[in-house]
Amino acid sequence: MPFYLFFIRRLLFAIPTMLGITLAAFVIANAIPADPINANLPQNALNNQEIIAAFRQKWGLDKPPVERYLTYLGNLLQGDMGMSIKTRKPVLDDIRQFLPATIELATFGIIFGMALGVGFGIISAIWRNRPIDYLVRFVSLIGVSFPVFLLALIGLTILYVQLGLVSGPGRLGVRITDPPFVTGFFTIDSLLAGQWSTFGNAVSHLLLPSVILGIYVSGAIARITRSSLLEVLSLDYIRTARSKGLRERVVITRHGLRNALIPVVTVIGLSYGSLLSGAVLTESIFAWPGIGRYMFRASTSQDFPAIMGVSILIAFIYIGVNFVVDILYYFLDPRIRLS
Repeated sequence: MPFYLFFIRRLLFAIPTMLGITLAAFVIANAIPADPINANLPQNALNNQEIIAAFRQKWGLDKPPVERYLTYLGNLLQGDMGMSIKTRKPVLDDIRQFLPATIELATFGIIFGMALGVGFGIISAIWRNRPIDYLVRFVSLIGVSFPVFLLALIGLTILYVQLGLVSGPGRLGVRITDPPFVTGFFTIDSLLAGQWSTFGNAVSHLLLPSVILGIYVSGAIARITRSSLLEVLSLDYIRTARSKGLRERVVITRHGLRNALIPVVTVIGLSYGSLLSGAVLTESIFAWPGIGRYMFRASTSQDFPAIMGVSILIAFIYIGVNFVVDILYYFLDPRIRLS
């Protein structure tokens, strides 16, 4: 199958999924047994029916659900996610403000987790049933099962509070000003502005939370890499390659690892989507102004437009990540290209 047909086919499959997600997000957000009036109006205004009626009219709460959904869908197709009840700003502007911090943190975290997980998985598969294999499997099990918020608290307490080896919470130090806004990523914006001290400070603040997230996702990546590589190394063509006298490094990297990467890419994509959706507890512990903290504040204040906007964003992130994974499948698996 030519690549452009494969690309268009996957893109068309994503459209009805996105429409279904908007409907699901709308139903769930409006099915919550809570009233945004009580959460957002002051106590002295709750006895004034005129103020309550004006609030309902302003935020469209006086319209039937079907009409509200169709209006929201029409606005969404034009790039309008509505106005946040809490911040009184467009939801899309809030997302643009908070999302870059999460993308920056998630990208650093998945890079570290990918290097750690794939490396440990390869080592564990090569030295199967040896002490190093048992150690890697034990560490991977801890990484999968250990709560990420507890790992973050331990790392912050020991490495920052007691030893002072890493920078504290936040994206920058207290006395460091934000770089001029270009992309929203402090590391990139500081480099574009030539602010090397700001760049170093931003990287130092990224180090601990990204390592925590990387350790959290590396356990699953290492286990999948190990099991997939072991399965591939037991196939006949691997034994044929070894019988030809190829060096073990060539057999593993060129013949074994590439075919073992398909399930690994899937796990990496899902892990990255999970980190992009906002690690709420990690962002709260490290005072990281990301989309997770924004979602938490929207939920506690019954900010329905913000809740729906972030829910749709998270769903679209997963769809986008799965779309990229499908594209990678095309290049990794020749069976897809020949189907």
